[in-house]
Amino acid sequence: MDLLLDAGNTRLKWGLHDGAGWRGQGAVALGALDELAGVLEAAGPIRRVLGANVAGAEVAARLAGLLAGRALTPLWIAPTASAFGVHNRYVDPARLGADRWAALVGARALHGAAALVVTSGTATTADVLDGEGVFQGGVILPGLDLMRSSLARDTAQLPFADGRFEPLPRRTADAIVSGCLHAQLGAIERMFRLVESEAGALCLLNGGAAASLAPLLEVPLRRVDNLVLEGLACMLPEL
Repeated sequence: MDLLLDAGNTRLKWGLHDGAGWRGQGAVALGALDELAGVLEAAGPIRRVLGANVAGAEVAARLAGLLAGRALTPLWIAPTASAFGVHNRYVDPARLGADRWAALVGARALHGAAALVVTSGTATTADVLDGEGVFQGGVILPGLDLMRSSLARDTAQLPFADGRFEPLPRRTADAIVSGCLHAQLGAIERMFRLVESEAGALCLLNGGAAASLAPLLEVPLRRVDNLVLEGLACMLPEL
């Protein structure tokens, strides 16, 4: 069994892969990484640990400590100019986030045509992957909850809104939630225009806010759970 790790801004997503498919997936908060010990105990023998880390050196060190007791050392991926069927056109390919790189690799493996690869977590990323497997570039914006919390933090009288989407909101809470959703949807739909003329183009959507965004997006859409982990699984045969 191989352990795959996606260390994001607020959570650690994990997956156990036996070479043919997933044996389990889950997530723990970065503030509760010790919960991973229970996952490891239940998993049985683990051969390798491969991960994408955008959470920083402190989280990497804590994970290394947790895994050391099982004589495991995590290998953290780094983006390159070209690998796994994806060509990276970032000005400095190594500066692309490891999670975005893994998501692009996963997208290419799951969908062989053009795609807008969207991860909607603490931040929302929308990356253009053309039909030839070339990552042309992408955008990063605050995620849905971050938008809502910034309004509560930086304005005098607007709360952290627990509203709902309405086409024409008539309550402040609904106005905030609807406005934040429109911002997310508008960015994704504008970015999708860059690939929509290509045959078979899809928006591949994953992340914690995917359930809120998917019913409202007006583009061809496929939801994929844990796209970063899917990309990491594609990298295992090359280790």
